[in-house]
Amino acid sequence: MYLDGSTTVPRPERAQDILALLGDRSTLARQPAFLIEDTPGKRESSAYRRLRRDTFVHEQGLFAGHDLDDRDEDPRTLVLVARDRDGTVVGGVRLGPVDDSPDLGWWVGGRLVVAPGARGPAGIGAALVRAACARAEAEGALRFDATVQTRNRPLFGRLGWETVREVVVANTPHVLMRWPIRRIAAQAAATKAPLGPLLRPLPGPPLQGPRGYLGDDGAPVPNTDVIAACDAIVPSMVERDPEWAGWCSVLVNVNDLAAMGAAPVGLLDAVGAKDAAHARRILAGLGRAARAYDVPVLGGHTQLGVPAALSVTALGRTGHPVPGGGGQPGHAVRLTADLGGGWRAGHRGRQWDSSTHRRTDELRAMTAAVAVARPAAAKDVSMAGIAGTLGMLAEASGCGAVLDVAAVPRPGGASMGDWLTCFPGFGMLTADEPGAPRLPAGPAVGAVCGELTTGQGVGLRWPDGEITEAVTGPVTGMGTA
Repeated sequence: MYLDGSTTVPRPERAQDILALLGDRSTLARQPAFLIEDTPGKRESSAYRRLRRDTFVHEQGLFAGHDLDDRDEDPRTLVLVARDRDGTVVGGVRLGPVDDSPDLGWWVGGRLVVAPGARGPAGIGAALVRAACARAEAEGALRFDATVQTRNRPLFGRLGWETVREVVVANTPHVLMRWPIRRIAAQAAATKAPLGPLLRPLPGPPLQGPRGYLGDDGAPVPNTDVIAACDAIVPSMVERDPEWAGWCSVLVNVNDLAAMGAAPVGLLDAVGAKDAAHARRILAGLGRAARAYDVPVLGGHTQLGVPAALSVTALGRTGHPVPGGGGQPGHAVRLTADLGGGWRAGHRGRQWDSSTHRRTDELRAMTAAVAVARPAAAKDVSMAGIAGTLGMLAEASGCGAVLDVAAVPRPGGASMGDWLTCFPGFGMLTADEPGAPRLPAGPAVGAVCGELTTGQGVGLRWPDGEITEAVTGPVTGMGTA
């Protein structure tokens, strides 16, 4: 303890490389010239701030006295520092949400600094920028901006940043630049892009159902009021989380029927498992979900001694099927989602479990909502996520879409990046005339959060009016329904 009563917390000792301590030449040659890490304490934070003051106040004269601002006091602000081999802080950068409002996935980086003696071919500045980009994406950011001094524009351009526009900061020319985050587009490409090319070579039309329902969540059976839907569960999930896989096999099929306004009447299952014990766990989850949704299992097929597999077919009925491609430019987009529950253990950031704690009447209210409201178009949020599924609805409707990020209903425990790309349990996207009634979906929360537009793809609209591209073109390649 110091004389003023303050204390220090000893920093954990770093693990030492024995060969390096012994002076092994090849080991020493492989040691990096610097390391980048979070600021672990006040000492490192103070060193970073001293570098900033020396550079931005004394060397460049951008600020008078100091360069501190409100962002330095925001507890959400992260600071990455670069240390040389002696542990000295030789550079740093800060990043975090744009202001003190809820984190919408719009982050900004800044105060990039490198000590004068460390500048040059070592590439510390570039490494800090790359690390900041990776960290922002890991924190769920979908937009990452930086205001860069004009002389540093070439560096950021070489690293893949895009110029937005020229601005002036502290009476000095700067450039607003943006790191392109392609998380949504990559997910849509991985999960849905192969569908059009895959189905197009088939003899005859790729789908034989009635016109206007191409690529829908379910298929109207011609000359009947029956809707058929079928989903297969990812085999790796069936293998390692069989009860949840069984539950989801019911959930996704009932949601597919719900998106078309159909009431479920029965299920058929096809189960593959390595042994009877594994099959029993799959069927236990499936059975619990069937009871919760009050849908009978009519029959199916079970095979043992094979790799894990699960597929369920659902049958429903409606006299007025709602298409996924019934939207038009100018229609308002509404997301209705169950925000209760939390991340499924082992699937954090990818699968939101909102259904296993719900009563049957609550589940029935949600799955009957489209049938009651009868919007122009509806799609159940699939593994393409909210933004990717909106792209599918827009593609089937022959138009594009814009999503207002700040208006998207979202649970407090999910970052925007995770929420727009996860499977949300119950999530329904609908399009209809502005002012159309909301979906009466019981415990689910709904809000108008975008609109269909001319063109194609999906844009994200931010509170400052900027629109960034989430999906640049068609999602499936199957075209208009």
